[in-house]
Amino acid sequence: MKYVHFDENRPMDLVLLGRVAIDFNPEDYFRPLSESVTFKKYVGGSPANIAVGVARHGKKTGFFGKVSDDQFGDFVTEYFKKEGIDTSHITRCTGGEKLGLTFTEILSPTESSILMYRNMAADLQLSVEDIEEDYIGNTKALLISGTALAQSPSREAALKAVKLAKKNKTVLIFDIDYRSYNWKSPDETALYYSIVAEEADIILGSREEFDLMERITQPGRSDKETAGALFEKNAKIVVIKHGKKGSTAYLHDGGDYSVKPFPVTALKAFGGGDGYAAGFLYGLFEGWDIPKCLEFGSAQAAMMVKSHSCTEDLPTYREVQAFIQETKGKYGEMVAGVEVKEK
Repeated sequence: MKYVHFDENRPMDLVLLGRVAIDFNPEDYFRPLSESVTFKKYVGGSPANIAVGVARHGKKTGFFGKVSDDQFGDFVTEYFKKEGIDTSHITRCTGGEKLGLTFTEILSPTESSILMYRNMAADLQLSVEDIEEDYIGNTKALLISGTALAQSPSREAALKAVKLAKKNKTVLIFDIDYRSYNWKSPDETALYYSIVAEEADIILGSREEFDLMERITQPGRSDKETAGALFEKNAKIVVIKHGKKGSTAYLHDGGDYSVKPFPVTALKAFGGGDGYAAGFLYGLFEGWDIPKCLEFGSAQAAMMVKSHSCTEDLPTYREVQAFIQETKGKYGEMVAGVEVKEK
């Protein structure tokens, strides 16, 4: 059963809106950031990572974004072009704003932190003038990243894109993607997250992110209550993640499916969520059933936490399938057991 309808006559599969950054990941890891001296540079930022992940699986992807008018801006746009991502709606800042820089600290496979430089961040300069209706009308789905709502003028640009997606019957995906930087208060965050979530067809986030979103209206909800409230609005699929405990996809017909993580020897504690989203959404575009989407997303998440980067190491479809077969051959068929629950 298809839970969302994608217009197959549209030339693009997914357009994303939000943050692009530069990641500097230490090559001399498992030590404090203060002691790391060698870093490798990657394109980063959650929606950028998802864009690359979906494109690696052969889907036609585009991006609404703002980048700095310098060498790092060149780096992002050239990398996207190399990955087959349409850059026609990525524009340059004119006020000297710079791409955010992310220095990651990999203390252990389970303990990581991020040092962000986001003063005058380029991605938050996206404006309503940058949002073109035809571009949204020509894609099957639009993904809004929650970080884009943190400040004006990006906030208004994202809300305009939401309105145009609804007008053009473009499937709207909301990746909550909470990052504390650039937000003024939790209540502000909850307010703008709720506005987009109540319009979205698909919402993805961690339990902590949903808790933040519901802090004003109904704090303390269970996963099922959270999904039910969103189904009363526009949602068709709500995915709630619980880290190492796995994740559950709730469906508007009352069904839900849960998946456990694939066991891997992790290198870092970040990047898995974006890999998960790219894999899960790819499955939806392919018309797979929900358990298969969950398994594919969970496998790709596992592959990303054992990799050094969040973009460069994103796998192809064949690589994910090979990983699933290899891991199940080693640990058994139910290694990432998808649990079908009663309606």
